[in-house]
Amino acid sequence: MNLDMALLRTFVAVVDLGGVARAAQRVGRSQPAVSLQLRRLEEVTGAPLFQKNGRGLALTEGGDVLLAYARRLLELNDETVAAVTTLRLAGSVRLGISQDFADGWLTKILARFARAHPSIVIEVKADRNAVLLDALARQQLDFALTFGDKNARGAIALGRVPMVWIGSSDRSWQGADHIPLVLFEPPCEFRRVAVQTLEAKRLPWRLAFSSPSLSSQWSAVEAGLGVSVRTPIGLRSPLIILGDQDGLPPLSSGSLRLLLHHAEGKQSTAARKLQDILITTIREKLEADIGRA
Repeated sequence: MNLDMALLRTFVAVVDLGGVARAAQRVGRSQPAVSLQLRRLEEVTGAPLFQKNGRGLALTEGGDVLLAYARRLLELNDETVAAVTTLRLAGSVRLGISQDFADGWLTKILARFARAHPSIVIEVKADRNAVLLDALARQQLDFALTFGDKNARGAIALGRVPMVWIGSSDRSWQGADHIPLVLFEPPCEFRRVAVQTLEAKRLPWRLAFSSPSLSSQWSAVEAGLGVSVRTPIGLRSPLIILGDQDGLPPLSSGSLRLLLHHAEGKQSTAARKLQDILITTIREKLEADIGRA
């Protein structure tokens, strides 16, 4: 028995996007065609993959097992195709990323790219937006992946990510005299939104902890020193998303754009290849997260 990569790709898309309709758009097929592919995959594997769960679908035990292997097979397939079709691709690429992405799915994407293109050297710098954009302007980076809603010349919008209150699962700030904040120093869009929200609601606040390191901020929040405003990307346990029930009002701005900036001048072939992969995979990841939500 040989598994068809097209069937596996459709199967994974249905799971990630939470339904046949959204998956059909992803794979460029009609909804009946996607349903037919799923039935064909069930015939090939000899096991049902989905079961009814209210108004939606849930994976069966067999579907859950297949999903893990399907992801691995598709990754290996895509790496193989990329490696064979770009054997002469070489050079170096310097990428700046927000600290939110320093530990998570983006680093896995970069690792896959490095395995597929071992002759390309990837240098990654994780820092604040302002630092990354300054390095980009100085030609010290080829790309910078940042958050922001300000118009940036030449930046590619990859999607929107939510902004949320984040705190420790062990603390509640309901009825507190002041809301202690754990934030970056300005300029910082997350800081601006947090302060603007509290002042608009006439809620007193104080700066409890500030650090240029996002990891240090998470440690401070985890220790109960205060709350922060960030995206759920890279959120680690036991940190949780907070809301009204925790004494915190809805944020004045609900989301930020995720932007990919590139340095001025002609891009190398290696840089263009990485840019294409980043655009495609990040958009798909954000779309999948929204679909699951």
